Amino acid sequence: MSSRQDTLFRYLAILQLIPRYPHQKATTTIQTSLEEQGFRVELRSIQRDLDKISAHFPLMCDRSQRPYRWSFHPDFKSSLPELDTASALTLVLAEQYLIDLLPQIAIDQLAGQFDKARKYLNGLNGNRLAHWSHYVKAVPNGKALKPAPINQDVWPLVTDALLCSYALDVAYLSRSKDEHKTFTLHPLGIVARHSASYLLATVNDYEDVRQFALHRIRTIAKSDQPYKSKPAFCVDSYIEKGAFGYPVDDKTVSLKAFIRPEVAWLLSETPLSARQILSDENAEGWVWLEAEVPNDQQTQWWIQGFGASIDVVEPVSWRESIHQQARAILGLKD
Repeated sequence: MSSRQDTLFRYLAILQLIPRYPHQKATTTIQTSLEEQGFRVELRSIQRDLDKISAHFPLMCDRSQRPYRWSFHPDFKSSLPELDTASALTLVLAEQYLIDLLPQIAIDQLAGQFDKARKYLNGLNGNRLAHWSHYVKAVPNGKALKPAPINQDVWPLVTDALLCSYALDVAYLSRSKDEHKTFTLHPLGIVARHSASYLLATVNDYEDVRQFALHRIRTIAKSDQPYKSKPAFCVDSYIEKGAFGYPVDDKTVSLKAFIRPEVAWLLSETPLSARQILSDENAEGWVWLEAEVPNDQQTQWWIQGFGASIDVVEPVSWRESIHQQARAILGLKD
C-alpha cells in the first residue's frame, strides 16, 4: 500500500473514532485504537493529522488539559457510510420503539441518524417504499407510558462517567421520603426499563449496588472523589437475579397453575421461563402449567393481569394474595 493510501485510510479511521460532543476522546486513546487496527503512528503525527482534518470537518479540540481531547461539533451530521434500504427501515423502526423507552435527550443525540433514514426512504420515488410509513410500525407490549423527562445535564454526564470511570455528585429525589438527598455515586451500568432509565451505582463508601431513576436526579456534577470500581459486577447477572422485578428474595419458586388455552398458546410461543411444562387441555377447558420463576412482585403482577384466565395453585402465598386482591376489588364502592 502506498504512503498516500495509508494516510487516507488512517484519516478515515480517525474520523470513525471521534465522538460527537459532549463526549470527547483523548489523543492517546485515539492512538491506542489506531494501533489495534494495525496503524503504527506516533502521537505527534496523530496530532498533525487531527489539525489537518479539522480544516475540513467540524472538529472541536479541548486544549485545557493534556493530552488534548477531540470531538465533533454536536450539530455535525455524518454521512459515512451511506445508508441502504434495509438499514434505513431498521432505523425508522428503532426510533418508533426507542422513543417510548429512552429519555428525550438520548433520542435527540440519535436524531441525525433517524432523520437521515427518513429522508432516504422518502427519496425512493417510484418505489413501493416511498410510502414506507404505511408499512413500518412498532407496537409496545402492553400499555406504554411516556418517558419520564430528565434534566438535560444528566444523560451526557452519566454516560460519560460510565465510559471514563469517574464518580458523580448528585442531588436525588427520594420517592419514599419525598426529599432531596446528596450522594456520591460510582456508576456501574444503565438499564432502560419501560419508560424510565436507571443508573446502577454504589453510593459513597458502601459496596451494595443500588438503582437511581435518572428523572429523579435534580443536580449532577463530576465528583472530586476517586472512582470506586467493582470489577466483578455484571449487569446481565444483576438483572437475571431479578433486581428489576421487585424481588422478595433471590430464590426461584415453582409456579403451578391452571390456565386457559389462549394463555397457554402465548406461553408455548414465548415461555415464561427456561423450565416450563404445559399439559394438554382438559375436559374443563384448562391447561396445567408448571414453571420455575423468580420470587418477585413483577411476576405476580403479570399473573394478575390475566384475571380469571389463570388459577394459581402454588405458591400458596401467591394464591392467597390474588384472592385477597379480588376481595378488595369487590369491596370497592360503586
